[in-house]
Amino acid sequence: MDVGFAGTPAFAAEVLAALQDAGFRVPLVLTQPDRPKGRGQKTEPSPVKRLALARGLPVLQPATLGNDAVRAPILAAKIDVLAVAAYGLILPPPLLAWPRHGCINVHASLLPRWRGAAPIQRALLAGDTETGITIMQMDAGLDTGPMLEVVRVPIGARETLGTLERALAAAGARALVTVLRRLAAGAVATATPQPAAGATYAAKVEKAEAIIVWTAAATTIDRQIRAFDPAPGARTTLQRETVKIWRAEPATIAAPRLPPGTVFTADGTGIVVACGEGALRVVELQPAGGRRMGAADFVSGRRVAPGARFGSTAE
Repeated sequence: MDVGFAGTPAFAAEVLAALQDAGFRVPLVLTQPDRPKGRGQKTEPSPVKRLALARGLPVLQPATLGNDAVRAPILAAKIDVLAVAAYGLILPPPLLAWPRHGCINVHASLLPRWRGAAPIQRALLAGDTETGITIMQMDAGLDTGPMLEVVRVPIGARETLGTLERALAAAGARALVTVLRRLAAGAVATATPQPAAGATYAAKVEKAEAIIVWTAAATTIDRQIRAFDPAPGARTTLQRETVKIWRAEPATIAAPRLPPGTVFTADGTGIVVACGEGALRVVELQPAGGRRMGAADFVSGRRVAPGARFGSTAE
């Protein structure tokens, strides 16, 4: 069976690799255009493009799918089904109707919960204890199509965006291969409509959401830090210096009532910071322009002491 593929980030690259490793022919890969990244804003290809080129797969990178001229070279490819994983562009009706088996999406949530662009981050921010993969037959709605396969994945207590994304990519790759093998064997796809209740929207993450607001509860800030690791990184200020916090946990000690953002203790075990509710023990930080470091090195290098203040105005 000839399977086209559309995807962009590392999550999608793992799915593409599994697809080809399972023996499916991939005559076309769609991915987002190369983008400037990093401090030097050097233009870089997406993880999916890098993998496709390394494996000799043809790649198209349209910036939009909204006109016939752009769609023409895509529709010229002969495929049986289009597999989609975190592509980033909405497929218009001509593309949805193009393959004989339609378009199948690998979505990183248990639909209808967290429809939209950032389901993994939203699940972590909300404190969900379980998520998963839904293989969905795509329709014109936003992640509203009927479900072909569902795989449940637990969310660990200290899960980060990076660790959960890897677990979901592996689960999604296996689930997609299972569905495609059924189609290749001639089985009739049994699609189950999504439940009417429980739909939530996973909006794209905005830059401002990574700024730590210390008036929030320690448990909320802890989830924020884990939801934005490895990108974009939860950020704040300490004594007016911009820092990112990469690892922290709600403190088990009883901190006195201090203004939120105030350092209670600072030693080799971490920096304990008062929050709107409870306290947070910060154990790994990164100063602007510096490297990630443990709290012990950070404290000794900057002489962080009780009474120092974290703020919420980091740029």
